[in-house]
Amino acid sequence: MNPRLLVGVLALQGAFDAHARRLAELGVESRLVKDISDLDDLDGIILPGGESTTMSNLLVASGLGTELSHRIQSGLPVFGTCAGMIMMARTIQDGRPDQMSLDAMDIQVRRNGYGRQNDSFEQDISVTSLDSPFHALFIRAPIIESIGDGVEVLASVNEHPVLVRQANALASSFHPELVSDLRVHEIFLSIIHESLTTSKR
Repeated sequence: MNPRLLVGVLALQGAFDAHARRLAELGVESRLVKDISDLDDLDGIILPGGESTTMSNLLVASGLGTELSHRIQSGLPVFGTCAGMIMMARTIQDGRPDQMSLDAMDIQVRRNGYGRQNDSFEQDISVTSLDSPFHALFIRAPIIESIGDGVEVLASVNEHPVLVRQANALASSFHPELVSDLRVHEIFLSIIHESLTTSKR
């Protein structure tokens, strides 16, 4: 149980409800984030899968994007899945010229790198720190084409990273919110706890 944590879930578009359900199963309070005031007092935030260009447009139109980027750069732990990972990337291939990047992680990604909807697949993957494989769902998934020196690869598929961490940021090409296995969300919660412990020193 994690009764003292409050984790935001960006709720402009995409699979935010599924993330909120996974947090509830872990005993964590969540808040759907739709405007700037919803960012107050959060211990971390999840950027869900969905349509990255639509999310980008809504972040810009609401004014939420600039403030969210600022808080992430200031150390707010963030976990992006699929489209959320795209928005976190420093460089986005095949994105729209005006697509917003939160620049939360030193990675280069390609949108729909694994193909379109009918190319979706599922696969057991080995994840660093987990003692058994995680069953991962890839739906119109982005490919991580390159990573910076400070990025740690936690899982790969065919030599492409699919779960990566850099400081307080975690990102996945797949959708852990769509399976019953809670262990990837637990990795993010451990990052939040690390951040809170460090901030109290």
